[in-house]
Amino acid sequence: MTGLIDTHCHLDKLDDLAPAFELARESGLSGMITIGTRFSQADTQIALTQHDTPDLRIWCAIGIHPDYAGEERLPSVEELVAKTEAPSVVAIGETGLDYFHSGDEAKPAQHAAFRTHIAAARQTKLPVVIHTRNADDDMIAILRDEHAKGAFPFLIHCFASGPKLAEAALELGGYISFSGLLTFPKCQEIREVARMVPEDRILVETDSPFLAPVPKRGKPNTPGYVAHTAARLAEERGVSLDEIARITSENARRLFTRIAA
Repeated sequence: MTGLIDTHCHLDKLDDLAPAFELARESGLSGMITIGTRFSQADTQIALTQHDTPDLRIWCAIGIHPDYAGEERLPSVEELVAKTEAPSVVAIGETGLDYFHSGDEAKPAQHAAFRTHIAAARQTKLPVVIHTRNADDDMIAILRDEHAKGAFPFLIHCFASGPKLAEAALELGGYISFSGLLTFPKCQEIREVARMVPEDRILVETDSPFLAPVPKRGKPNTPGYVAHTAARLAEERGVSLDEIARITSENARRLFTRIAA
């Protein structure tokens, strides 16, 4: 099994990159995307892609996580677009809505940031990496409203909801990425969604160092552990791990158009 791409990790939050890269190679990864959570640290994400090698590619995304939308200065669309001039930037985000840690007072800043990131994605044709938690109805409403202004590529990362959000995202052309949550015993609804997503819209990720999959629960997550999530995805869909590696890597290259084949 070779060629897996971890489409969402946070290399800036890992304690030691060398063993992470070694395990990634041993686990059959061909690449990973390190995701920004603060626009003020966009240059840090871009610098991390200097670890890129022919056998283990490193790309990045730049943006503001919704938890930080009220803390970070909201860049203009033009500022976001300018940061994507670096060829290693393959996506905008992560951005989106998260009502788990905040109340109604945080919603205006999150909505404004989300729409700004979408506008930058529409202009650059780069995909939006979307974080959504406890916000399904507003997420669906904003996606539909923004899609009506003009289509844009996107994925729901670390899918943690039910079929209503999945179906709405797929209807608008979105992709869905599964993390270690797929392996958690109590996450049956997520596994049900994983079985129904069309083959050409499904991705895998770690969200490392968070959400380590079974059998690595309790340990810091690392990109190489995406192989465990991929194995569970293969099991749920009734295909081989090699087939899931092929499917998800092809989908990643289709969505993230700057990723070379």
